[in-house]
Amino acid sequence: MAEKTVSGGRRRTQVLWRQLLSLQPASAVTLQAQLRAQLITAISGGSLPPSRPLPSSRALALQLGIARNTAMIVYQQLADDGYLIARRRQGYYPNPAVIAARPQVVVPDGLAAAASPNWAIRMKRQPSLQRNISKVADWERYAFPFIYGQLDKTLFPAAQWRASCQQVLSGAEALDWAKDRYTRDDPGLIEQIRDKVLPLRGIWATGEEILVTIGAQQALYLLADLLFDGRTTVGIENPGYPDARNIFAQRTALLRALPLDEHGLCVADRLSGCQFVYATPSHQSPTTVTMPVGRRVELLRQAASEDFVIIEDDYETEVSFSGLPNPALKSLDRSGRVIYVGSLSKSLAPGLRLGYIVAPAPLIAELRALRRLMIRHPTAFIDRSFAQFLALGYFDNFNRRLAAA
Repeated sequence: MAEKTVSGGRRRTQVLWRQLLSLQPASAVTLQAQLRAQLITAISGGSLPPSRPLPSSRALALQLGIARNTAMIVYQQLADDGYLIARRRQGYYPNPAVIAARPQVVVPDGLAAAASPNWAIRMKRQPSLQRNISKVADWERYAFPFIYGQLDKTLFPAAQWRASCQQVLSGAEALDWAKDRYTRDDPGLIEQIRDKVLPLRGIWATGEEILVTIGAQQALYLLADLLFDGRTTVGIENPGYPDARNIFAQRTALLRALPLDEHGLCVADRLSGCQFVYATPSHQSPTTVTMPVGRRVELLRQAASEDFVIIEDDYETEVSFSGLPNPALKSLDRSGRVIYVGSLSKSLAPGLRLGYIVAPAPLIAELRALRRLMIRHPTAFIDRSFAQFLALGYFDNFNRRLAAA
């Protein structure tokens, strides 16, 4: 009977630990990292009382079906970090100080639950109701995944990106990126954009004329927030980029659909009365038409005669599948009427979220001040790493391989 009782208790303990620690061998996260994270959650959340020792590394490994070394390493790491206390010949115990540090929520007596606010009448607008771009999360399992703007893991230069990040984390200036830059951008990235990226599009700019953004999407939002109000008429290609339309619609209802033909945006009377015109001349979205130079000159002439500003979204700045990239509309601009929006991460990895704006210095100064109110500055580590990625030639090499793929 005693043996059965011991055996039953052991089975219950095994079930308990399997429920508490659910490891996924097929996950991209290592078993060691999974075990560490789940034990920290259990300790910090109070699921493991400090009076009871954790199973031995051998017992835990058997219960979870992992190598004993994995359990031993995690136990030692957690002891080094203060989550566990090692007691000689007794094992590892949860640190009571970690459990005691949990905030204690005490509801005062007499505080009754009240009605929640009616958020529907408080919200000034509901962006979720707009017609938005929708992309399935599991697009890779489809036989024909016609989903644009996604990462092809087989092409991503992981070794080169890792080397760029490691260089930023080592050397004399290892933590230079960690300080608060306030409103400033990483000077190395600005230099690389100015000297390596923009000249390929025929654009020459000073550092004061460039602002780094979290993707081209934020660039469009900043421009709309600074330049548009309810009285602003904005022309936008039809069909065009839905997110640009939705961003602009947050600031003005005076959106004017502009027709296209086989050469892209039509230069016609429809542009008259617009204060801003949004266009994608290098690779029209979604038709992929490239606007010829003659049409571009006509557009710039009408912008001067009708006194409107062009927002050029060169969203595929990095990629050219037909030899040398076409010069940007901005490269033909001699009167400062073109605001240029570019991307650095669309082809490499959209999750990096790197874009930029090229515009006259006074406008960039105001955009920089506006960006400060939103995010202060983009992630400095990513900016510095990408600057290294550009400086070492990895980005150019990647784009050459992409064009040949």
